[in-house]
Amino acid sequence: MSGTGKVLLSLSLASPSTTRFSFSLLSSTKRFSLYKPLFPLLQSSANGVFVGFRPLCSATTITAPKSEDSLQPIKHSILLERLRVRHLKDSAKLASPEVQSKKLKAESLGAKTGSGVNEGISKKNKRKNEALASNFEELGLSEEVMGALEELSISVPTEIQCIGIPAVLAGKSVVLGSHTGSGKTLAYMLPLVQLLRRDEALNGILMRPRRPRAVVLCPTRELCEQVYRVAKSISHHARFRSTMVSGGGRLRPQEDSLNTPIDLVVGTPGRVLQHIEEGNMVYGDIRYLVLDEADTMFDRGFGPDIRKFLGPLKNRASKHDGLGFQTVLVSATMTKAVQKLVDEEFQGIVHLRTSTLHKKIASARHDFIKLSGSENKLEALLQVLEPSLSKGNRVMVFCNTLNSSRAVDHFLHENGISTVNYHGEVPAEERVENLEKFKSEDGDCPTLVCTDLAARGLDLDVDHVIMFDFPLTSIDYLHRTGRTARMGAKGKVTSLVAKKDQILATRIEEAILKNESLESLSVGSVQRDIARARINEQKGKSVKLLKASKHKKTATAASAKSSGADSKAKPKKGLSKNGAGGKVDLTKRTFRTSPGSKSVTATAKVSKNFSGANSSKAKVSHKEFQGRKPDVSSSRSKLNVVGFRGRSSSSSQPEGLKLS
Repeated sequence: MSGTGKVLLSLSLASPSTTRFSFSLLSSTKRFSLYKPLFPLLQSSANGVFVGFRPLCSATTITAPKSEDSLQPIKHSILLERLRVRHLKDSAKLASPEVQSKKLKAESLGAKTGSGVNEGISKKNKRKNEALASNFEELGLSEEVMGALEELSISVPTEIQCIGIPAVLAGKSVVLGSHTGSGKTLAYMLPLVQLLRRDEALNGILMRPRRPRAVVLCPTRELCEQVYRVAKSISHHARFRSTMVSGGGRLRPQEDSLNTPIDLVVGTPGRVLQHIEEGNMVYGDIRYLVLDEADTMFDRGFGPDIRKFLGPLKNRASKHDGLGFQTVLVSATMTKAVQKLVDEEFQGIVHLRTSTLHKKIASARHDFIKLSGSENKLEALLQVLEPSLSKGNRVMVFCNTLNSSRAVDHFLHENGISTVNYHGEVPAEERVENLEKFKSEDGDCPTLVCTDLAARGLDLDVDHVIMFDFPLTSIDYLHRTGRTARMGAKGKVTSLVAKKDQILATRIEEAILKNESLESLSVGSVQRDIARARINEQKGKSVKLLKASKHKKTATAASAKSSGADSKAKPKKGLSKNGAGGKVDLTKRTFRTSPGSKSVTATAKVSKNFSGANSSKAKVSHKEFQGRKPDVSSSRSKLNVVGFRGRSSSSSQPEGLKLS
């Protein structure tokens, strides 16, 4: 307890008959005493407790209501003393230099970063307000566009629409990233139509043949048709004209549509370039460019066509008086490699992403059925498919290859299940017909057996997605699952996981349970991670072994040094003949006299480090061993000094050496 808070309370009572009460408060800072007459008489009870006092420990408590008023001044004084002590403690803390320095640092840091913090907070609040927009009017859309939305029965914007519409209306080149089925088409089409109408009102721009002002490029014909239908539904209220030019269709009708006054062209990159080369379409008035499913186009061979289309637009924009253009890229997934390509191709573009990008769809249920290998995979598919069809669900079955798709289609036909196909070998017109059959409400809906060609860009009302073959990457998994649970609807995803796919499936399942991002997960990356972990584990083991061996070597070296010191401390024979304290370094060599004879060891070198006065260099003569060849495999090692007989070291030239 500190000195400022130390208080001693003393109560003294002379006798029950006295009326004098002594009260004192002792502290380190102030000491005083208070004497005040109390009630006229204090009577003792039977158990020895005075009336008007509350003992610390007692079986019974006797209260006197009349005495409470007389004790009020004492209570007030105690309370005031406590407040005073607390004030002293606080003032002592505030007066300490550490608190003052911390306060000054905080004030200086707040002064330096106050503006930056306010800007960050305002940006966060702005984003929050945009995300919480309750209707499209708050996003700045015009009455014409709002009329189109009313006809489509859409009243509440999604997250990507709250983020993307204001950015596109502001004239920014952006990348809109959000999961499939989140309303990305309306996120760029609504502001694009309003910009076209605004240009007409401000600049007096009119529609002209073969000169569109906006171009939307899509990777597939089916996605082109989907975007074109959305544009037509909006054009009824916004009064603009659009046309579609895509691969698989006849050129003549497309040429005729381009020769009429148009505002918007939706098409595939190859067919649009073909019309430009043939003179059916020119770049002159293009001010808005949209790349739908941009990751697919950059990832699946559309890169050269896109760069060829962008070349004239960039050249025009680079001129001093040239007309610039605004770019909008839309994608449900965006890998790091594709993002790098986008940043290189469109410098300064802004990336806008929702919180659900590369994550599971909240309204979809994901089931993983792991097969050990002994089960028949087709029979497992039938067991999953039949209960879903009995509930009237629309079902898509995904396969990785054409052969697998054909096998599944044949097996289901044999079991009396109606199917339609959607893969690369099905003609474009037949694919459109199969999609119409799948969407139809008449009769039993057939099961759609498809490859990853149907995994992107198709707006289908699917209740159940079954993956007969597990995808090779997490991006393909996200696109497949995006066919169901669109725009907040419920859906189900079932994956048949073979033994070879269990590593990737386990990683995806863990990420889904933790609601983590599924970006850049593939069979190769997972295997590399596992191999890297094993290599690191082996490295750790080898490091431990090396440390143990080094420790063992140091221990043996220390023991060898200690044994050498002990041997040097012992007296050695023959040193007295060569001078006091002299050191002799001998190197032995082994010579063989004849093939069958015993080996002889001779002293070949004698150190000259003798302290005697008449010491000289010691030389060894090998005349006795003439004609004898030394052994090639002879060992050289230092020997302990051994006494030998012969001439003393003081002789200038010893003739020979006798071996002991």
